[in-house]
Amino acid sequence: MITDYVFSSESVGEGHPDKVADYISDSILDACLEQDKYSRVACETLVKSNCVVIAGEITTKAKFDYEKVVRKAIAEIGYVNDDDVFHADKVFISNLITSQSPDIAQGVDARKAKGKKTAEQGAGDQGIMFGYATNETPEYMPAPIMYAHRILTELARQRKSGKGPKWLRPDCKSQVAVSYKDGKVSGIESVVVSTQHAANISHAEIEKYIIDKVVKKVLPKKLLSKKTQFLVNPTGNFVVGGPQGDSGLTGRKIIVDSYGGMGRHGGGAFSGKDQSKVDRSAAYMCRWVAKNIVAAKLADKCEIQISYAIGYPQPLSIAIDTFGSGKIPEAEIEKAVRKVFSFKPADIISELDLLRPIYRKTTHYGHFTKKDLPWEDVSKAGELRKAAGL
Repeated sequence: MITDYVFSSESVGEGHPDKVADYISDSILDACLEQDKYSRVACETLVKSNCVVIAGEITTKAKFDYEKVVRKAIAEIGYVNDDDVFHADKVFISNLITSQSPDIAQGVDARKAKGKKTAEQGAGDQGIMFGYATNETPEYMPAPIMYAHRILTELARQRKSGKGPKWLRPDCKSQVAVSYKDGKVSGIESVVVSTQHAANISHAEIEKYIIDKVVKKVLPKKLLSKKTQFLVNPTGNFVVGGPQGDSGLTGRKIIVDSYGGMGRHGGGAFSGKDQSKVDRSAAYMCRWVAKNIVAAKLADKCEIQISYAIGYPQPLSIAIDTFGSGKIPEAEIEKAVRKVFSFKPADIISELDLLRPIYRKTTHYGHFTKKDLPWEDVSKAGELRKAAGL
């Protein structure tokens, strides 16, 4: 096993075209759940130039103005400047949403159906989901992605509070390369930040501000050194950004949304999907289980994979990997996990209280970093230790 290496992860800001699309989709999901907690939602969004297209399948009793929800989401991100081509009040919106297929519905619903093996609620689709946790940061997240998120979270805070410079604009990206020695974080090799800005601002002013007032404010000082390379707006100019500069689609930032590449990903996107879709709910469940395993000190890092078949309630497989950091055999950890947690879709929804409008707050800066989200709770750690005989 390689123990000395450099690992990089990136994050993208709220104004990145793909994240704009994610936020619109999750805003529509929450609007449905606010009125009808049993809404079935699979909402995709495309943004480009001054256009927004929403499409997908929604079955709900909720009644609301889709256009109003879309414009509010864009305004909250910050596309309200006079020079924005993509502007909350001026975009053209196309609605191509239809109802959910009855074939999918009968597989998910807790009822009997011809050809269905059980009357229990089944998974909304086949697929594999992963969860990951590590003790290398207080958030139980890999350091590279966590540090990349911190930079952009601070940049957004300053921009939205009005305390940051007026030239800041919503579209931005970050990337952090972290060095490891003997498998432990030892330093930060490089930091890349690209931020959209108003015209007529010098590159030198932007560079100094980002390094001194943002990066050095949020990254651990002990990990920065004279060798750390800082690259700010490496192209020299970033005036044209957001959907004006590039198209955006729901679900294209799944590695940013999860573990920055440090933990594996099953391939299914999160945003725009209701809790019956295991791409989302089971991935949250896996994160919850992995985090509790590490919090219980059963391992220093842990990855869990589960798989499902559409319409079937039980997972087809559960696999746990502690990368050699386990304090007890992985087989024993798996037994403890099976005693403490149920991976049936209906039980996941109940345990994590997912029938509520909490998804807009997940969209930005990772789905696994907010303390008030139920899958970030570590209260099962004690039960796990007990189940493991410790």
